Amino acid sequence: MKKLLILIIFSAISTIDFAAGQTNQQLTDSQKSWVAKANRHEKNGWTYLHIEGTPEERGFQHGYLMAGEIKEAIRVLSARWVHQTALDWNWYVQKTGEVFTPKVDPENLAEIDGIVEGMKAVGIPTSRNEIVGLNGYVELMGDWWNSVKDSVKSFSPPYPKESCSSFIATGSMTKDGKIVLGHNTMDSYFNPQCNIILDILPEKGHRILMQSISGFIHSETDFFITDAGLVGSETTIGDFKSFDIKGDPEFTRMRHATQYASNIEEWCALIKKNNNGGYANAWLIGDINTNEIARLELGLKFIAYEKKKDGYFIGSNVAEDLKILRFETGRDETNIKYSSIARRVRWKQLMKENIGKIDIKLAKAFEADHYDTYRKKKIPGGRSLCGHWELDPQYDGVFVPFNPEGTIDGKVVDAEMARKMSFSARWGSSCGIAFDAKKFLEKHPQFYWMDGLLVDRPTQPWTVFKSGEGK
Repeated sequence: MKKLLILIIFSAISTIDFAAGQTNQQLTDSQKSWVAKANRHEKNGWTYLHIEGTPEERGFQHGYLMAGEIKEAIRVLSARWVHQTALDWNWYVQKTGEVFTPKVDPENLAEIDGIVEGMKAVGIPTSRNEIVGLNGYVELMGDWWNSVKDSVKSFSPPYPKESCSSFIATGSMTKDGKIVLGHNTMDSYFNPQCNIILDILPEKGHRILMQSISGFIHSETDFFITDAGLVGSETTIGDFKSFDIKGDPEFTRMRHATQYASNIEEWCALIKKNNNGGYANAWLIGDINTNEIARLELGLKFIAYEKKKDGYFIGSNVAEDLKILRFETGRDETNIKYSSIARRVRWKQLMKENIGKIDIKLAKAFEADHYDTYRKKKIPGGRSLCGHWELDPQYDGVFVPFNPEGTIDGKVVDAEMARKMSFSARWGSSCGIAFDAKKFLEKHPQFYWMDGLLVDRPTQPWTVFKSGEGK
């Protein structure tokens, strides 16, 4: 009876306006049955989306239920692209079709095509190349663009990718001797909203619960757990300079690894396969079945891998491996004025001070930490683990004063939560400081072009999410 009621509801939805200002097409019986298996609901600033089935089914569910949000993500991203390069969005989409779409594997491409069809069903047109360009924007607007921009008549400032503060600990470091993982995303406040909790039950492979962005088949912010017992996060390797157009996009490799790996070694092998160097990250991976943790620093020419059952790994956007640091980045790892270096120092302080104490409560406190190791005081700014460049008058060599960028979330998980396919997340800054877009632009008119792109980020509570949630 419940399933019949859902089908009736979605049959009605298929004939009314759905955030597009256009008339929806009538769903086929197959499409109605696909949508009936999915659901979305809102909770404390997050949108929870459950999708399942074949790649085509999952994609259609995603596109149909998130069409308005995907359209908005494309609007925001296209505005950023035009401002960054002075080139139009159609040029970007065309180039995506030339350099990235041919390298997306068939399963991921089928899911992307499903998103296109789901959006079409509610009257919002898009294309395969546009959704690929959305999924690959960090690589395309950063790594690929930086490799070709000198041959294009366009002014383009460097695309800063220094973001995220993360740790993973186990053994003698944690209160119960088991794995604890924490991560926050530090990003531009005008980028597409990464406030999606995506629960994927695929026809093949492992179930995934991860943070994501509307229209994405991967995480991008990269915080995930799977029913194989894997937990993972990453922090971008700052000032990374290598890129190979012949390799496969990072987003397809990340999704494939997360869906099909049963242990840490399998996950690392899959994401390394045909690596293009795009979106180079230090991956922090844990296996709750073995209590092992690992760090994979995935450069292009050089790769560093460590695994242990006792200790910790940290991530703050500076390479730990000397070969990656010296040959593939331009970062001075002793300049504590840089956010990445200041945060690395802070992570090591916190780990030393909390041996044997780390649990979910402390993990939340770490991700909300405001101590600046350069200025040697607690002050929210660009150098704190919970980043607030919008409050910082200092230029650190990467971000300009008062840049509207910083921590936009917090996520924590321990072994007990991961075993139940759940984690705790906070939308907005990890510390709870609210961001008012209108007041910010009035105070900092130099960012005038962001009017209509910046959105408020009010204080939200920590919230537990789990796979299989209903409305």
